[in-house]
Amino acid sequence: MIRRLTAALSALLLTVIPLAATPATAAPLVEDQVLTWTADDDITRYKSAPTQAVAGAATIIWENSTATGNTSGMPHTLTFDTSTEGYNHDVTLNILASPFDANDGRHQATVTLTPGRYRYFCTMPGHSQMVGELVVTDGGGGGDTTAPTVAAAVSGDRDQDGNYVGAATVTVTATDADSGVDTVEYQIDDTSFQPYTQPVQVSAVGDHSVQFRATDQAGNTSAVGSVTFRIVEPGEEDTTAPVVKAALAGDRDGDGNYIGTATATLTATDTGSGVATIEYALDGAAFTAYANPIVVTGVGTHMLHYRATDVAGNTSTEQMAHFTVVAPTEEDDTPPTVSATVTGDRNDDGGYVGAATVTVTATDDGSGVASVEYALDTGGWTAYAAPVAVRAPGAHTLRYRATDAAGNASAEQSTTFTVVADGTDACPASDTRATVIIGGDDTGVDNVDAGDGCTINDLIDENADYPGHADFVRHVETVTAALVTGGTLNRRQQGAIVRAAARSDVGA
Repeated sequence: MIRRLTAALSALLLTVIPLAATPATAAPLVEDQVLTWTADDDITRYKSAPTQAVAGAATIIWENSTATGNTSGMPHTLTFDTSTEGYNHDVTLNILASPFDANDGRHQATVTLTPGRYRYFCTMPGHSQMVGELVVTDGGGGGDTTAPTVAAAVSGDRDQDGNYVGAATVTVTATDADSGVDTVEYQIDDTSFQPYTQPVQVSAVGDHSVQFRATDQAGNTSAVGSVTFRIVEPGEEDTTAPVVKAALAGDRDGDGNYIGTATATLTATDTGSGVATIEYALDGAAFTAYANPIVVTGVGTHMLHYRATDVAGNTSTEQMAHFTVVAPTEEDDTPPTVSATVTGDRNDDGGYVGAATVTVTATDDGSGVASVEYALDTGGWTAYAAPVAVRAPGAHTLRYRATDAAGNASAEQSTTFTVVADGTDACPASDTRATVIIGGDDTGVDNVDAGDGCTINDLIDENADYPGHADFVRHVETVTAALVTGGTLNRRQQGAIVRAAARSDVGA
């Protein structure tokens, strides 16, 4: 049945379009080139087909036989397209071939090809997907054999992910240095090639691929190029400018100036189309794109202007930040200079009669004096706030030192002096209670005469005017330390008196 159907179809086609067909055993016509197409059991493609040819006479061999792999007996045609725009239409060829026809599926025809491109396909029902192209070039010696150079560029509004918003335009360009460009073609998403005359706009939402090619005057066709892209729906129009901020950082002095260096970091946010650019201008210079934190080292006052623009083209209001950079100070590694002077009435032996006053002074040319301290005799270190009056008779040693703001401490120094009684009753209205009492607290220590008519209670003088409670306690420490040095008190008795002074509210 298949053999009878094939024979009938073959007879019909060959009657409508006469062709020079010869049996497989006949001698082929003498031609410069032979172009061979073959088919097998596959109904979606030709098994083999030429892609290039030279202009001029050509022998076409079309074979769909058991020898080429057709074991099912399915007939196929080789048909040259004579209507689709963009192809040569000067060759009419429509050959039906089957393993069971009179030529056992092998047919031959002679044609004349011209430079350009030919489209061929299978016309059997259900087999139209068997399509191909034959590119024919000028066969003349020394002619143009180089295909054109072709490229494409995609343009349009894009979102932050690189997608084209609403539409994309594809512009194809082609050049040929020899015979010149003849045609340029394109197709969208593998549909079909068509002549390119102007930029192509694609607006369908989704992923797309645009293929393109060019042919020169000599018939040379370029390889097919392509560009791919995605189109997304346009969102709501963004009319809100970004929010831009500046943050300054660096070491600062007490006046808020930046020491040596100030670093400005710019940030911007945009909830619409997204931030496109951040720009800044320093000290009146032109605006420039911001990429990294701005480091400013020039000493003086500076003004920083900054702004941001989003993808939709909205630019923020220009913002400003001003700051001052000062030179770093040299490191202070020199301790303060400290000295002490002793003043008072002196006798012929150099002793201070009745009392000696010690004044401590300190200076520092670097970071400045932070603290001054002193220690009288065996007493502990005490912050120096005012000249120290020593009234207890006997030899005394006052040690002193100072520290600056950078932490440099001077070497410990000392001054020695002797206080002597002035030979008169220094305390005519003496406190003669039997024990030392401070603020009503009885220490149990005998209230003896210290040697100049004054008792220990007189020297403690709890009723005097003191700047504060701590000053009173330090006064008691100084008095009792001198009495320990002179042998009037021992360490235990001194401790009892000092603790009583600390518990009192004298001077509070």
